[in-house]
Amino acid sequence: MTVKRMGALLLAAALSAALTSCGKPAEDPGSGSGGEISSQEPSVSVIAPIDPEPEPVYPYHNPLTGEGLEEDISGQRPFAVMLNNLSKALPQLGVSQADVIYEIVAEGGITRMLAVFQDIEGVGDLGSVRSARDYYVSLACGHDAIYVHAGGSPQAYDALQGWGMSYIDFVNGPYGDMCWRDPGRRKTAGLEHSLLTSSEKMLDQLPKRIEREHDQDFQVGWSFSKEAPAGDQQHVTWLTVPFSHYKTGHFTYNSDSGLYMVEQHINGKDIPYVDGSTGQEVGFRNVLVLYTDVAQINGDSAGRMKVRTTGNGEGLLLRDGMLYEITWQRDSRNDCLSFLDQSGAPVSLGVGTSYINLVDTSAEVSWG
Repeated sequence: MTVKRMGALLLAAALSAALTSCGKPAEDPGSGSGGEISSQEPSVSVIAPIDPEPEPVYPYHNPLTGEGLEEDISGQRPFAVMLNNLSKALPQLGVSQADVIYEIVAEGGITRMLAVFQDIEGVGDLGSVRSARDYYVSLACGHDAIYVHAGGSPQAYDALQGWGMSYIDFVNGPYGDMCWRDPGRRKTAGLEHSLLTSSEKMLDQLPKRIEREHDQDFQVGWSFSKEAPAGDQQHVTWLTVPFSHYKTGHFTYNSDSGLYMVEQHINGKDIPYVDGSTGQEVGFRNVLVLYTDVAQINGDSAGRMKVRTTGNGEGLLLRDGMLYEITWQRDSRNDCLSFLDQSGAPVSLGVGTSYINLVDTSAEVSWG
């Protein structure tokens, strides 16, 4: 074999080895095998973005909160329950499930709440239940509500009977099987502050003479939106509402939940607003302050109050961490309150529950 032939064979062998080496799969350079790194580009997996779940669309809405519902409850009459707010009578029961809470001063500087439930089924225990005042009867009348109370002032009874109200009176009515005296509250707070009821007892034993449905033409008329209203607004995180020397309300915005948490300054003590049925603090989507005329009734030996609940006046709306100056209007006791912006157009509440404070025009409400 010639040297030239031998060289050609060696060259061919070298080329063959090189080609065979290039055809092998790349080995992991970190495996310690000494293999070469592949020149092929790594494959890339493309993950398609996941579309967010669409918000459910409901066929019906709660007329007091704007919350979506699968069942139409707008035609049924709400229950409006008078609640004790003395410090020794706290905590109240069932308030976390109320759609609307009204608070107004009563005699001696104390306040009471009117808790309105569009659908009271399943709420459970409620109380403690206290006596009626005519201005609360007026507000309940505007909701065409079934009014629940335990006794009342002479003015309240005049209103209940003169206005044709549907009411459940646990003191002067045949409703003893709907309520009971809680032994613990009776011991610590006294007999008059111990009366409780429940949604089950009221629904099971509601007299047939009390209509459960509204007339066809009844409308609450409140509007709701998830978007903040247009117009002038202030960024506000807290609100203080003085009712009297005895009671001041504090509302603090929780940006995580979008709710205003309530604390009561009662008789020198700061008390979180808690539902005794759950042990949890109660928050509200909307807080309103309505300025009106509040004064003591001339010659009333008990110092009872008169409160204007019709006509119009100035007000404040807090929602979404913002404060809006509004006006309120109510033509008659058969109408629900209307809330208007500075141009006179209806202002939208946030979707959810509302806490409505009625105070005198002289009240020094503050915020920041």
